[in-house]
Amino acid sequence: MGESMKVGVVGAGAVGSACLMSLVLRGSAREIVLVDRTRKRALAVATDLRYGAALSPPVDIRDGDYRDLAGSAVVMVTAGVNEKAGGATDRSDPRGRLKLLDTNVGIYKDILPAIFQAASDAVILVLSDPPDPLADFVRSFGFKRVLSSGTFLDSLRFRFHLAQRLNVEPTSVDAQVLGEHGTSEVLLWSSARIAGVPVLQALRDSGQSGEELRSSIEREVRYANITIIEGNQASQFGIGMASARIAEAVLRDERIVIPIGSYHPNYGVTLSMPSVLGREGVVQILEPDLAETERQALQRSAETIKSAVARMKERA
Repeated sequence: MGESMKVGVVGAGAVGSACLMSLVLRGSAREIVLVDRTRKRALAVATDLRYGAALSPPVDIRDGDYRDLAGSAVVMVTAGVNEKAGGATDRSDPRGRLKLLDTNVGIYKDILPAIFQAASDAVILVLSDPPDPLADFVRSFGFKRVLSSGTFLDSLRFRFHLAQRLNVEPTSVDAQVLGEHGTSEVLLWSSARIAGVPVLQALRDSGQSGEELRSSIEREVRYANITIIEGNQASQFGIGMASARIAEAVLRDERIVIPIGSYHPNYGVTLSMPSVLGREGVVQILEPDLAETERQALQRSAETIKSAVARMKERA
């Protein structure tokens, strides 16, 4: 694959544009190609960003068609309907983002052959919802390096809310969310730490009651995207920034360890586990020490994704 510093972004909607802007501001890539079903839209977004890009590290930004993805080390796929357009903003609907699966499988079916022809070697980062079953769908097309953005952003949300309650900086909180990027995700309370101190102990020491706090943080993390969409149509900036960080880790072969979605043979689906991320995508999955309740919840989360994948295969 050489040392390509090129990133492709498919879909110039809210999420695609936010990814692009984050890549430019962070100086993540040397070359970025934006592909959209409406070429005019891709051109407009690329042009708009180009004018401000002179303030960031050098990067070539252009619009293109699928052929122009050739040579990309990473291709981010953001095409498809989001929760707002797809009507997946009901907190009491256990399907959550899975409701969007049928529509987005249809869209993926149209675009994957063209991506495969141009960039079958690239690490494909699936950002459209629901990303875990869609990542399995991408794998079925023959792509070897497939990531779902998974629970990386959810883990950042978990760290943020914990940090807020404890009045510390989020980077000092080590806390993971695993499983589905969706309502069945598992917040690992048992291993959450601040500089080695268990979070639950730190909360107790600061005089905060466990249960009420726990369920309120769970709610904030699990339904964060719905809360955002209720105010602003699309949850885009957080995922844009997280995606740029993922792309950097791949482009620079960093081997950072983050919760991210990839195919897990033991579970038979794509789901998020702490994973070593480098040039080839996920190069190793780490098995965390789980409390029994967390282990069962992770199993249930895997089953949720599995049944969505089975349904998808029936209809495909």
